[in-house]
Amino acid sequence: MSKEKPYPPQYYQDYLRLETILDSQKLKSDEYGQHAHDEMLFIIIHQVYELWFKQILFELDSVLDIFSKKEINETHIGTAVSRLSRIIEIQKILIDQIHVLETMTPMDFLDFRDFLIPASGFQSVQFRKIENKLGLKVEDRYTYGDANYCTYLHESDQEKIKASESEKSLFDLMESWLERTPFLNWGETSFWDEYEQAVSNMLHDDRRLIETNEKLSVIEKEKHLTEYAKTEVSFGVVLDKTLHNKMVEDGNWRLSLKATQAALLIQLYRDQPILLNPYRLLTKLADIDELFTTWRYRHALMVSRMIGRKIGTGGSTGSEYLNKTAEKHRIFTDISELTTFLIPRSALPSLPIEVQDNLGFYFHVKENK
Repeated sequence: MSKEKPYPPQYYQDYLRLETILDSQKLKSDEYGQHAHDEMLFIIIHQVYELWFKQILFELDSVLDIFSKKEINETHIGTAVSRLSRIIEIQKILIDQIHVLETMTPMDFLDFRDFLIPASGFQSVQFRKIENKLGLKVEDRYTYGDANYCTYLHESDQEKIKASESEKSLFDLMESWLERTPFLNWGETSFWDEYEQAVSNMLHDDRRLIETNEKLSVIEKEKHLTEYAKTEVSFGVVLDKTLHNKMVEDGNWRLSLKATQAALLIQLYRDQPILLNPYRLLTKLADIDELFTTWRYRHALMVSRMIGRKIGTGGSTGSEYLNKTAEKHRIFTDISELTTFLIPRSALPSLPIEVQDNLGFYFHVKENK
């Protein structure tokens, strides 16, 4: 005889609390006796955004918990990669939702726009928490009216945002994790000396290609060589501690030198089995950064199309504000820009046997006696 499960039966409607959710669309246009059909779409789109933000925070908090531990093993990295991948898929939906919102015409929006003032997506507490938990610093935020971004929130919401500012962000935890990478020290050999020589050879070859290119005029060659000189100098961010610290001080780089070198090593030797998941993790972080930037740009284009040069309902400069945040609110640009410092696999310094053994997986078969 089968044993009954100790859980009471669930009804779909009750389990999902659909009565509460589906009764949460209250049209202001109806309240004022000026029914605007598209206000329903506007409300649902933004409610769905907030539900997805909740899921992103749920996944992000679990990743933060993983990297806040003193010991992080390979399985933890795989779990973090999986959850960041889920955030990425959600971000794609956020971008796609804009297409649905754009079925509302500018005139449709004007039917109820004045009823919203001063409510604005700028006041989304969950999205501000996402930005802070990822690692966006207060001083790096683009502001309008020289006011702190919390000023436009209710006091209780300001406290929630302030709390997220004081927590260790994913950027902070990721930097600490990278700094603990155990494969940076190769003992008697120096990876960075060999890497610097490989870079020098590569840059010399590239410079020679410019100098011997007969299709370029003298002026064009000078222009290309001037720009290429900047590329050569940029390698100092991974090779020169003084230059690296200067770039950090000037706000042109954020990761510490040790973390930068570890991230580059992971990128260069991604084919080594034990570095595959760390490489995937860094790639996911760059993807998240890029997708939020894409979302902001798409949002800015939609707002421009919808209200032109009008002021946003929250008092911001509308699409101009959104464009500025897209440019400035990047968090993991250092990881994206590591591609500047990649060299061909054929030029990579050979791994010492001991390091190679530590980076690989081996299965030993016992011999039959």
